[in-house]
Amino acid sequence: MVGMETTAVLDRADLQAPTRLWTRDFTLYFGARSVSLLGDAMMQVAAALAVGKTYGVSGVGYVLAVWTLAAVGFVVFGGVFADRIGARTVMVAADIVRVVTQSVVAVAFLTGTPPLWLLLVCSSLAGTAAGMFQPGVNGMIPLIARDRQRANATLKIADAGSQLAGPALAGLIMAFSSAGVVYSLNAAAFAFSGLCLALIRARPAGGPKRSSTILLDLRRGWTEFRSRTWMWSVIVIWVFFGLLVFGPYIPLGSRLIGERLGEAAYGWAMAGLGTGTVVGGLIAIKLRPPRPLAAGGIAVAGFTFVPLSVALELSLPLLVAGHLLGGCALAFWSVMWSTSVQAQVAEDVLNRVTAYEIAGSVSGAAVGQALVGPVSDAVDPRSLLFVSAAACVAVCVALLATRPIRNLHQP
Repeated sequence: MVGMETTAVLDRADLQAPTRLWTRDFTLYFGARSVSLLGDAMMQVAAALAVGKTYGVSGVGYVLAVWTLAAVGFVVFGGVFADRIGARTVMVAADIVRVVTQSVVAVAFLTGTPPLWLLLVCSSLAGTAAGMFQPGVNGMIPLIARDRQRANATLKIADAGSQLAGPALAGLIMAFSSAGVVYSLNAAAFAFSGLCLALIRARPAGGPKRSSTILLDLRRGWTEFRSRTWMWSVIVIWVFFGLLVFGPYIPLGSRLIGERLGEAAYGWAMAGLGTGTVVGGLIAIKLRPPRPLAAGGIAVAGFTFVPLSVALELSLPLLVAGHLLGGCALAFWSVMWSTSVQAQVAEDVLNRVTAYEIAGSVSGAAVGQALVGPVSDAVDPRSLLFVSAAACVAVCVALLATRPIRNLHQP
């Protein structure tokens, strides 16, 4: 039966108030994710600006690509170990690794100009840790919250707050200090995240478990993943979204916005994206469509305004407005997707199935990041962003045209 092999250890107060969201465990988890995401949001700006100044668009693309490729390569193992020893344990260990990598890069920036090889090595290690960490992000929700959609939407708002404050904070630090300070704060954020996660009480219930091997666990996760047509169909479509939209956007967006309007403008655009994510999360708390992926698929079209606003060289207010609409659209889709996965997949395999869907959806972005530098040398970057805008529309159409996705109902 779904969810019978793994249950959460809940406080008595939680059992008496099944609809209460802000339990001790959820509060700790919210704090861990909020601070960690704030550090990540700061890093996007720091990496784009600091690495870009020394190594150009190609350097930014390579640093992001090795992070993404490492994350994709290890995410399936993260799912296996999260199901074996608990998501919380794996996530804490991953945070410790990222504290070390970000501290090394911070010292390198504070003492001079870090060589590209060091940035690539640390980015790869941090990506590996992120891959081990990420499956548990989804798998922890059923352990700490009964109302999954409300929890997902609330966490998406935390993501939004991070996107709102992180870029602006990073921009100010970069203007008055250095990238080394940003990386130092990022290391501190991962340390705080690990501490909060370590204090969470909810965990898989004890008891006998069937003996298995890592290979068999991987195979079981793959079987569960491919048996759901709606799931693998979304991931196939999302590969193209990552390749043509997510992958190229950060290197190209930071360059085009920075060259035309200044580095602070890129921070404001990212802040607009974060504000939109807040709005999307608030909408997702209230709106519970009977066919969540169909509703989310319609929303995806709104992300078209992000690359389009850059390609059209709009004024700063319109640029921020376009990012706000895109953030709202993507946040709503994200909540609908996460809630659907958590509701449709048994808890004892949720981390492994999540790992496969993350690996698939992120792989396209990794290729896009690696190719954006060489391609932008041969093709006008604005033209590439017009292609990204068209790809957003095509992805929306593909999601709605696929019957298993369109017809998936809430359980």
